[in-house]
Amino acid sequence: MAYPPKTPTRHGRSRSETKTPLSSSFFAPNSLADASNPFLVPSRAASPAKKSSAPTSASLKRQASSGLIRKGGVESRLDVVTRDYVPPPPKSEKRSRSQPSRDNRDRFITTRDPADEVAATLDLMSLNPESASPGHTARLVAATGVPLNRRILAYHEPPPVASSDPLMTQARELVRPLYSRSGSAPAGASTTTGTKDRKISTYPYKILDAPGMQDDFYLNLISWSSTNVVGIALGGSAYIWKAESGEVVLVSEGPEGSYIASLDFSNDGGFLGVGYPDGNVELWDVETQTKLRTMSGHSAQVGVLSWNGHILSSGCQDGSIWHHDVRVARHKVMELLGHQGEVCGLRWRSDGELLASGGNDNVLNVWDGRVGDVGTPSSSTRSAARWTKRNHTAAVKAVAWCPWQPALLASGGGTSDATVHIWNTTTGARLHSLVTPAQISSIQWSPHRKEFITTHGFPTNAIMVHSYPSMDKVAEIKDAHDSRVLFSALSPSGELVCTAAGDENLKFWRIWEAPKVKKKEAKESSRMSSTATGILTIR
Repeated sequence: MAYPPKTPTRHGRSRSETKTPLSSSFFAPNSLADASNPFLVPSRAASPAKKSSAPTSASLKRQASSGLIRKGGVESRLDVVTRDYVPPPPKSEKRSRSQPSRDNRDRFITTRDPADEVAATLDLMSLNPESASPGHTARLVAATGVPLNRRILAYHEPPPVASSDPLMTQARELVRPLYSRSGSAPAGASTTTGTKDRKISTYPYKILDAPGMQDDFYLNLISWSSTNVVGIALGGSAYIWKAESGEVVLVSEGPEGSYIASLDFSNDGGFLGVGYPDGNVELWDVETQTKLRTMSGHSAQVGVLSWNGHILSSGCQDGSIWHHDVRVARHKVMELLGHQGEVCGLRWRSDGELLASGGNDNVLNVWDGRVGDVGTPSSSTRSAARWTKRNHTAAVKAVAWCPWQPALLASGGGTSDATVHIWNTTTGARLHSLVTPAQISSIQWSPHRKEFITTHGFPTNAIMVHSYPSMDKVAEIKDAHDSRVLFSALSPSGELVCTAAGDENLKFWRIWEAPKVKKKEAKESSRMSSTATGILTIR
């Protein structure tokens, strides 16, 4: 089979007059190239019809005579390095065997002047960067913004040393959450907090909207009744949220243009006391949502309420505390005078024998719970506080009695104090103290564990769980609200804690778990309760 003759490429290809030296044809295969040397670039012989007229230097002629560069070829038109860079010989330093010499210079970034080093290197290598590729070099300089013949990495002055002032360090730590707060948890963030043996979720169990919530540290606007109903004051209206069904009911509406300053459920959960800025205290029936009576007499805002049986105690902005007997027409049965500032914390002990009060005058008072008629000698002797404590340096709003050791009382101070004190109300001694990173707005004891929680305002907005009596931090929920946590309430089961803040959110947190009751104990308790019910029915 005959094959057609191949067309020779040497005579049939035309060459462009503007072709650059570094074109693809420069690297085309050539039979005349030395195939045994991989570092020699094969090239095609110059066309006999077209001779190069570029002048040849004397150095290139000498190199051409030695066989390195072919005369008349493309290589003769290039600027070639005439000699390589030879590093200077290392200096021999005398050193002792016991003390080796150390080179303090960085092996990646030298301490020499960058401009002098680059210029000396270019001069030594006889390279002219301007003549290599001026257009390409100019484009690189314009694109990167790095000057030619200058190092990119170089030494600069070290950054200033951070202040060693402990107050400044503490201030940085306090404001750090303000700048690290994000709308959503970052990817991979832990959803629990606490120790190895104790984990608490950092996400709320439930969130409810609370539009119109007053952002006032000295008010008390939420309460959780024994019937598992949450009461909350939003502006001038009081609502209840039934935890079992999720139903929301409007209980009371205050005067137009006013707001509710405090509320609290009675011990049985059937009645709701509501305090107003004008000094009036209203009593509402929760079941029928009807107002039963209005008890007036205070001269200023009633910012806190607390029940003990049929006695409703109210703390006023003028520093006075009144006991109201809701059963009789003359409701005021006692007045306690022991504060020079607004009363913002008030809590009866479960047995009704003692009453704790805290005020904006940084004073904590413990009162005798026995109530008598106003003006009688016995009432005047009991109007003085049993214990008066002045250890706090800010307003005392957070007061809480321990449920499993009635003699223990916890109190917490405001922004400039931020300290929890544990008191023995039998002896009046201070047992423990704990400094926290922010103002303390409320304290709740756990009925199932030897622990208590503290809610905080600026700047952490956190919920902290502490153990007793070690006072160690068990867990901390940072940034529990977008603003300071102002109010809290504990569920009847002692498992959930409800918090409210100025961000108009009501959040429920599962902090503790009730211990599991054994079947035998459950049967005995049900039998005792049925017997007690039968006795009450017979009577």
